[in-house]
Amino acid sequence: MKSIKRIPFKKILISLAVLLSSAILLAVLFFLLVYFGGFGRLPGKAELSAISNEEASRVYSSDNILIGEYFAENRTNIHREDIPPHLVNALIATEDKRFFTHKGFDTQSYFRVFLKSILLGDNSSGGGSTLTQQLVKNLFGRNDYGFLSMPVNKIKEIIIASRIEELYTKEELLTLYFNSVPFSEDVYGVETAAHRYFNKQTKELTVEESAVLVGMLKANTYYNPRLNPAHSLARRNMVLKLMARSNYLTAEASERLQKLPLKLDYENVSINPPAGYFVYQVKKKTSEILESIKSNTGKDYKLEKDGLRIYTTLNMQVQDLATESIKKQLSAMQKLLDRELENYNVKKKWYKNQKQHSKTYENDTRIKQYEVFGWEGVQVKKMSKPDSLWHYYKMLNAAVLITNPKDGAVLTWIGGNDFSTLPFDMVLSHRQIASAFKPFLYATAIEKGESPCLYLTNEVNKYPEYEDWEPQNANHASTPDSTVALWYALAHSMNLPTVDLFFRVGGENLVHTCRKLKFPPVADNAPSVALGTLDLSLYETVRAYSAFANQGRMNELVMITKITDSKGNILYSNKPAGQEMIFSQKTAQILTAILQEAINQGTGARIRSTYGIHSALAGKTGTAQNYSDAWFIAYTPDIVLGTWVGARTSDIHFFSSNGSGTALALPIVANVLRGMETDAGLQRKFLTSFGIPDDIYSFLQCDPYRQVGIGGFFNRLFSPDAKKDTDPREIEKEKESKGGNSFFRKIFKRKK
Repeated sequence: MKSIKRIPFKKILISLAVLLSSAILLAVLFFLLVYFGGFGRLPGKAELSAISNEEASRVYSSDNILIGEYFAENRTNIHREDIPPHLVNALIATEDKRFFTHKGFDTQSYFRVFLKSILLGDNSSGGGSTLTQQLVKNLFGRNDYGFLSMPVNKIKEIIIASRIEELYTKEELLTLYFNSVPFSEDVYGVETAAHRYFNKQTKELTVEESAVLVGMLKANTYYNPRLNPAHSLARRNMVLKLMARSNYLTAEASERLQKLPLKLDYENVSINPPAGYFVYQVKKKTSEILESIKSNTGKDYKLEKDGLRIYTTLNMQVQDLATESIKKQLSAMQKLLDRELENYNVKKKWYKNQKQHSKTYENDTRIKQYEVFGWEGVQVKKMSKPDSLWHYYKMLNAAVLITNPKDGAVLTWIGGNDFSTLPFDMVLSHRQIASAFKPFLYATAIEKGESPCLYLTNEVNKYPEYEDWEPQNANHASTPDSTVALWYALAHSMNLPTVDLFFRVGGENLVHTCRKLKFPPVADNAPSVALGTLDLSLYETVRAYSAFANQGRMNELVMITKITDSKGNILYSNKPAGQEMIFSQKTAQILTAILQEAINQGTGARIRSTYGIHSALAGKTGTAQNYSDAWFIAYTPDIVLGTWVGARTSDIHFFSSNGSGTALALPIVANVLRGMETDAGLQRKFLTSFGIPDDIYSFLQCDPYRQVGIGGFFNRLFSPDAKKDTDPREIEKEKESKGGNSFFRKIFKRKK
């Protein structure tokens, strides 16, 4: 048996030395290859000195509430002084204990990783990257180099981290880190994370809240406090323990904080935008302003990257009142509409039509899960595709626009039921304006010298020159041989006197008024225009009504007060544009006085009787043909409130007076006003008195009706149809009177 030849120990050592030297040489060569750009150029000192994180631009309401953000990366940068000490302590204790002593990389941590993580398999020992290296990864990312990806990227991070440490102080590096680190849900930077999960600024965070955010850095989705609260709570408590070990907290304080429950105040303006329709319009307007700045100064600001601050006119307190009012009204009225659509077989006809025009109808009837909007929120429901389409097709929608007539400031803008699922903006949609148009005709007449006491005919006529058009009053009543005072006809929205007034005023004069009010071009001057056949948007309507509220002067609507850069330097400040005189002050006052009567005793009287609104108001309802569109506009000298309600298409509508402006649109404004009346600040600011001279109201002494001839006299006394349009107060007087007393009262008694 041959003996095994032994290898001399000296030879083994030499071999190991050669092997080790070769490895070191290869490592050095590999390092130098990376250092000198063999795997891509490394940023130099000049580039590193100019580091800046992309930052989201933020939109604020007039009461300084965050209402929207525009971003490529959702980040808001903060300054070092806004970072609380306990947040820094939590980060150092958890991620990099020797941060303040190393120069960008930590050799001790590499040995720890090698011994514990690689040799012993202890993954709880942490990684080897310092905060500075993590910062480099956040700023520059990592590239794919195949099987060399890990060593190449790690060497790059060490080199860049060393360079950064020479350029920035430790405090500056911490600020850069906190502004760059991701926090799940496309959130970057601690300031945005603090707003998202706790609805507060970073400087307002408590110790346990800071621990939650620092805990997320290990795996920001796994430890997301909204998605995985149990994981987040356990990780938070681990951070608190590490803070105690590093003497940033006492053991007692750490134990006490660990016993606290996980409390969130989650706020995501992207998912649940409090003013989504408005923020979208602000974005378009801001883009126009930035283009103007660029053309004038050459400075190119990026809305989604430069961290601009956009300050708007929106009043979130009023916006919230309107949002709640819409929800309350439409959730109730939708049930009534559904019932009427069932009774008139509208749903069956719609489904039949879908089946006839869809090649895939049979497949579409399969039950699937759909996310659909409802007043209880967006929900996942099992339904067929036709069911999901019908759900939105028959849905009532509402738009609300509230402005300050004195300067055009938009206080509330709600373009529909839910911006996330129904982004089409109904504030800008053109729908039949109906009787809400009548004040513009009456104002034109008054501007031309007609008196509120002008008596207009109230009888049915057929107009052969207009294809035998035969208008009717809403209640189909008329009073032959009797005339109606102009003021009363408008307050009660009577159609027949309005048509008579149109012919007196002339279509050309009305078209001229529409042009001054910046309405869409009127295709013709047919008399039906006087009754509201024109299609207008809520935007155009509210802007026009502001001329009545503002002594005859109309302002363009304003949404943005100023725009600043991320450092607070003003880039744009709104300058009040010149007001356009549409009507004389006297015309505006007379028209307002008449529309006050519309609120007190006319078509808007329900706002007093049902909702108990006491403030001085002027207003007008509007109900389109077939109840397809419902409108209500109300105003004071300091606020104009307008609302439209209807389905997306005029095919869907009520078949009863439930679809009238009084029943469908008025309650939305009424509930907003009720909320404002209960708030002393809002009431004082917006629900102000008109201050119209007493002599303007002298027209109220004119009787609502006046007889023409003997026939009309007796017809007025005894015609039951005529009484349908009689002043309600006169009817009450007749009920209280007997015999000849009533007869002589009708002849001689004047309205007080």
